[in-house]
Amino acid sequence: MTDIQTVERLEVTVNTPAGPLTTPVEVPTGLISVTEIVPLLRRLGEQAQALEERKALAAGQRISCRKGCAACCRMLIPVSAPEAYRLRDTISQMPEERRNAALDRIAQAQRRLEAAGMLTRLSEIAETQRQWSDADMEPINRAYFALRMPCPFLVDETCSIYEDRPAACRELQVTSPAEWCQDPVTNPVQALPVPLRAGTALGLLWSDLVGGPIRFIPLPLALAWADRHAEGARLKWKGSHLLEKALDQVWRFLTHTRTED
Repeated sequence: MTDIQTVERLEVTVNTPAGPLTTPVEVPTGLISVTEIVPLLRRLGEQAQALEERKALAAGQRISCRKGCAACCRMLIPVSAPEAYRLRDTISQMPEERRNAALDRIAQAQRRLEAAGMLTRLSEIAETQRQWSDADMEPINRAYFALRMPCPFLVDETCSIYEDRPAACRELQVTSPAEWCQDPVTNPVQALPVPLRAGTALGLLWSDLVGGPIRFIPLPLALAWADRHAEGARLKWKGSHLLEKALDQVWRFLTHTRTED
C-alpha cells in the first residue's frame, strides 16, 4: 500500500522592500529533501519581484525584457546547492532524447570554458570552502560574458527549462533599452531592484543545514557538482522544520538588505 504524504497549509507574510507579501504555502508533514523547498522560495522571489515591477510601471517605467532577448542568457549564472540538486532532478526526468541533448550542450560548454582557460577557476568557485565576494567575481563575470557563450539550456534563443530556471534568471529585469544589455560594461543598463533574492536565501539555507560557506555554483558546472555531492540530495528533514529554516533565511536576507540601505 502506497503511503500518501499529507501536507500542512499555512499563510506566509514577508515584508519586502517592495511592500508586504502574503501567500499561501503547502508543506509536507513528513520528511523531505531540500529540493522540495526550492519552488516555494523561487515563488516568493517572483512574487516580491512582481511588486517591484508594479512600482516601476506606476512610476512610468517600462520593462524591456522580452522573449528572445537573451543577452542575460550569456552571463555567468550562479545557482545555490539546492538548485543544483533540483536541476539534476529536472534533467533526469526529461525524455531520453531531450536529456541527451541537454547533456551534450553542457559538455560543449565545459569544453569551451576549458579552451578559454576558465574551467579550472570556475571549478574552484564551485568546490572550495572560501566565501567568494562580489569583488572576487566581477572580473570572472566579465571574462565569462566576453565569451558570448549561450547557456546550455538556451535553445533557439528560448529557455528550455523555463519553469525550473534558476532564481537568478528570474530576478534580472531591466528598464533600459534591451539592446544595451549586449554591452552592460559600456552601457548604463538600469536593472530593477531585487527585493528578495531567492537563490541567496537558498544558499544561506544550505549553509545553515550542512555547514560551510554560502556556496554558489556556476550553472554549466551545476550538474557535475550535484553528481559529486549526491549524498546531500539524500538528506531529509521534517517539512515544517525545513520551511521554518528557509523562512528564517529569507528574513535574514531582508534584514541584511535593510541594514545595508
